Amino acid sequence: MDIALLEHLKGFLTEKRMARFEKILSERTTHFTIVAEDVYQIHNTSAVMRSCDAFGIQNLHLVEERNGKSIDKEIAMGSQKWVTLHRYNSMDTCMETLRARGYQIVATSPHAEASELHEFDYTKKSALFFGTEKDGLTEEVLSQADAFIKVPMYGFTESLNISVSAAIIMQHLVTKMKLSDLDWHLSEDEILELELQWAKNTIKAHKKIVDRFNEARALKE
Repeated sequence: MDIALLEHLKGFLTEKRMARFEKILSERTTHFTIVAEDVYQIHNTSAVMRSCDAFGIQNLHLVEERNGKSIDKEIAMGSQKWVTLHRYNSMDTCMETLRARGYQIVATSPHAEASELHEFDYTKKSALFFGTEKDGLTEEVLSQADAFIKVPMYGFTESLNISVSAAIIMQHLVTKMKLSDLDWHLSEDEILELELQWAKNTIKAHKKIVDRFNEARALKE
């Protein structure tokens, strides 16, 4: 973590902007993370990213074995600046990475054996997997999942749009998490890293500023 560079970039930001960073970072979490598997419609991925930002979930993982899409900035509404996006070419790599970071794999599924949202054990560090608009999650995810979760529904419709389902689940679980005694906050290192990245994302000419700073530092050394 380059503390000196962070302090330098802070000089280009207003006190109001830095105070906003601090407030939002105090509400951010990595206790839950979101995974979208081969989502076809670009607006759905972008809407999920927007919901991640709104509900304070820092990391969004995209598995793109078949469908690779960019983020629709109009739908994301700037959330692409604040949510950390991770991309994978294979589901195996994604699941292995998340397990290594201590996450249980949670498949969102309307199947009968899934826990209803209000019954789900929110205390466990969880990666919540969402599937394609038409077919849902692949068998690869369903067969390796540690737990299953579903949104209870009471009408003729048996499924929800991925972005709607993700928003409902995020809002419910994050609310329960924040009302609990769990230590769900970001670490100091995570906060500093995000402050640096957010500062860069905020300052339009940050690349030139960073280059000049590094050149000046090299001369001093």
